[in-house]
Amino acid sequence: MRSMLTVLGIFIGVASVIWLMAIGEGISIKAQEQIESLGANNIIVRTIKPANPDMVSQGRRAVPTFGLKREDYERIEETIPTIVEMMPVREIRRTFANGPRECDGRLVGTTPLYSKMSQIEIDRGSFITDMDMRENLPHCVLSAGMAERLFPSEDPLGKTVRVQGNSPGDTGRPFKVVGVAKPRGATAGIGGSLAGQDFTNDVYIPISTLWNRMRDTVLTRKSGSFEGEIVELSQMTLRVDGRKHVKETAEIVKATLQKTRKNEDFAVVVPLELLEQAETTRIMFNVFMGLIAAISLVVGGIGIMNIMLATVTERTREIGIRRALGAKQGDIIRQFLVETIVLSVVGGAVGVVVGLACRPTTVFAMEIIKHQMPEVINALPPVVQDIQPIIVPLSIPLAFFISVVIGIVFGLYPAYRAAAMDPIEALRHE
Repeated sequence: MRSMLTVLGIFIGVASVIWLMAIGEGISIKAQEQIESLGANNIIVRTIKPANPDMVSQGRRAVPTFGLKREDYERIEETIPTIVEMMPVREIRRTFANGPRECDGRLVGTTPLYSKMSQIEIDRGSFITDMDMRENLPHCVLSAGMAERLFPSEDPLGKTVRVQGNSPGDTGRPFKVVGVAKPRGATAGIGGSLAGQDFTNDVYIPISTLWNRMRDTVLTRKSGSFEGEIVELSQMTLRVDGRKHVKETAEIVKATLQKTRKNEDFAVVVPLELLEQAETTRIMFNVFMGLIAAISLVVGGIGIMNIMLATVTERTREIGIRRALGAKQGDIIRQFLVETIVLSVVGGAVGVVVGLACRPTTVFAMEIIKHQMPEVINALPPVVQDIQPIIVPLSIPLAFFISVVIGIVFGLYPAYRAAAMDPIEALRHE
């Protein structure tokens, strides 16, 4: 019974190490996925207007031309292997109309990836599709705010929205509404890495349609006169294959663009704060789970020491007889250390077996709770409901090795105490 209790203490400690590290890994991965969904793996390349842009004649006017080009987009896509996805964006301030109703907003020419990278969820209809891109279709998706302003009392799906054209006399181009987005809160700028954006008054169209029908020249009326600019791309968003390659890839992108640039008309933005937060989160979980696991094993080690001290006290007469028959102190130490190590190894092995059952056991327990107490599960955030333990391969040999070390360390004192007994006094013990 005493040996079984000792094994139980070690088994609980080892199983706790594996379980806690598995749960910690699951939570850590979920947390990092959420951070990455904010754009930790993204590089944003923005167009900025330089102090002295190049000028191009447009009829009787000379308008500035600057910013990212389509050829820049193609060059980066073809030459940098660490980039797994790219998304071009062209943003223009425009007036939108539905009959007599008019409102100003942001026309966003982009690709189907925009909804994923900007976390735009669709309430009705669908977002821009690949077919819309291939066919240059005049389709648009309204933000929730724009849909409410232009269609306050009717369903906008299938209706037509007129978008102000480029020339001063252009009354507008018709676009068919194919989708309405769910309300999307404005994003605050994260430090100096990402700028805040307001998605309330957006209208999304295929960027191929924007290039084909509206071209690159934008004219705006200011103080009774018209001003213009020629910009091909407002922004490129690049998704990198891993956080560790983000900074390196950003440097390559910057060097690639600088080769063809006379003016500094672009900015490469790296979400440093998100990268640092993801790394900090990972370290925090590892340290936290490591501390808890260490406490569990120390408790198991103290249990070993207590049991072995009790064993030494109960076997005092046996120790005295062995010493009287010629056993040396080293023999007594080895005897008790071997017992301790055997108990630790058995407890560690059982703990590893139970630890490997962490994932199926947790899934089974969650299913039971869902059926028996659904209100408890529903009260938890969706992220917590979906968390599943992930066995850390290193935790298995580490926990087993530590259990053996704990057995040796906490078994040394009882063993030395037994060996240090005076044989005569030990033989008198009753």
